Amino acid sequence: KLINWLCVLFLFFQILGAVILGFGIWILADKTSFIAVLQMSSPSLKTGAYILIGVGALTMLMGFLGCLGAVNEIRCLLGLYFTCLMVILVTQVAAGLVIYFQKETLKEELSRIVGSLIENYDPLNDDERNLQDAWDYVQKQIACCGWTGAKDWENNEILINQSMTSYPCSCSNSSKDFQVDGGFCNLDVPVNGTATYADWPVHEQGCMDGVEKWLKDNLGVILGVCTGVAVIELLGMILSISLCKNIHSEDYTKVPKS
Repeated sequence: KLINWLCVLFLFFQILGAVILGFGIWILADKTSFIAVLQMSSPSLKTGAYILIGVGALTMLMGFLGCLGAVNEIRCLLGLYFTCLMVILVTQVAAGLVIYFQKETLKEELSRIVGSLIENYDPLNDDERNLQDAWDYVQKQIACCGWTGAKDWENNEILINQSMTSYPCSCSNSSKDFQVDGGFCNLDVPVNGTATYADWPVHEQGCMDGVEKWLKDNLGVILGVCTGVAVIELLGMILSISLCKNIHSEDYTKVPKS
């Protein structure tokens, strides 16, 4: 029956809403990944997290109201479900288009954020401890150094004062630094008391390349999930409006009384 199919879709939207809500909360709570670097450096990502929490809560509520409207054949609830679903679908498409056409601007913003973080990195600065720990985690996990490369660290004030005879431990490709999570490590053999990033035992790849590689490797999955969600949302709109048309008159006596 049409109602049975709608109930399955409503259950899906309850789960989808919970996932979106959880993702938004994770962005705000995460302190050890690249998301944390962006979240603590860019107010726009924090705003986006609150939007995700709102959309997730709305999706869960929408699923409940849609199921209530289908089971009790209440046209106004089905109409509300259809309207909310259409708004969410249009918002998703608009957000995707904005991200696509603003990708160069977003890349520049990321470069600015990470560049500022690297330039002001100070292991003794407790005020920025969470942000710096998050960036160290990123460099160790992706096996990268700096944003475009290890040369970015030549702008760090502390390393400049040390004549580049130290390097970020989280960039190291040496096994002896494997247990060191952050801070600066000293070169074993300084060259005439000075050095350059080329003398450091660090990864050559910049984290920008690592992030872009991850996105390319997982682009198919990301697009597949987004397309699947959009198709199911469109199907939910079609089924809800079909059921709404089959209900000839509204009967508000069917609304459960508290």
